[in-house]
Amino acid sequence: MYELEDFRIYYNHTIHPELMRMERKRLRLLRLFAVSVMLLVGAFIVELYLNILVLTLFLSVPVGFYIIYLFYRGQQFRRTFKPQVVNLILDFIDDQPNYGQLKYEPTRFIPKAQFAESGIFSSPGQYYIGEDFINGTVGEMPFEMCELRVREISVVANKLDTVFEGVFLHGIFNEETEGELIVWPRYLRKHLTRTIKKFTWRGGVNVDHEIMIDEFREKFLVYATEETHVIGILPEPMQEAILQYTQRTGRDFFFSVHNREIYAAVTNEKDLLEPYLFRSNLNFDLIREFYEDISMILKVVQVFDQTH
Repeated sequence: MYELEDFRIYYNHTIHPELMRMERKRLRLLRLFAVSVMLLVGAFIVELYLNILVLTLFLSVPVGFYIIYLFYRGQQFRRTFKPQVVNLILDFIDDQPNYGQLKYEPTRFIPKAQFAESGIFSSPGQYYIGEDFINGTVGEMPFEMCELRVREISVVANKLDTVFEGVFLHGIFNEETEGELIVWPRYLRKHLTRTIKKFTWRGGVNVDHEIMIDEFREKFLVYATEETHVIGILPEPMQEAILQYTQRTGRDFFFSVHNREIYAAVTNEKDLLEPYLFRSNLNFDLIREFYEDISMILKVVQVFDQTH
């Protein structure tokens, strides 16, 4: 990965001018909001003063449509901001060696059936929604990733419980790999009873004893089917890359392999790179955070590719 200083130079020369253009658009929108509020307040005062029911009813229709229009303009700003900036960040990343072209689709996401196939979470996931789909290649490994929010109906209360919220990734190894393996954060074991049982019914057994890095073994549960060559799928460089990622971000990391199919899930409750409407978005840290999240996940993918 390029050093952060290189990204700051790229930000100053390429991303900042685009942010300036979007900032002017945001300020025009705020001025429109301010004028609209004054006009709506004025119309409301006139209605109170005249106290004419017919006039009130007559004005309520256009006022209602105008409020919807203002809301639409605000949402339009949010929808256009993120693709412009994300595509510039991806242009910076995929100019690096070993990366193919990275593509971004803001409203697309990995389908629910594929999420279930990972075996990482055992849930009906009645609420399943996603966005920010990115796909491309790292070395010889094609991959796709997106943000997901998955919730299920609680069995003890009339509410939705969070199953997963964060970035979900799917890739394909460039060589034949046999067996199945799943890695879960160890501290979440009591919440994963149903999921672990489902995997053991399919022949999965605990293989912590095959993990040679003590820190990885202490932090993660590792289960695999009997025919799986655990160290072949999860070599020490990959274990180290996952450990470094979790230590740097403080996020939970889940990982599974089903033959050539690889899945990874990284928790993140924050919706990244969502623009502000009522304050400036000219903030390097806002852009840097999204860049580091994407580049660090791709670094793990790169290790997957290099070790297979």
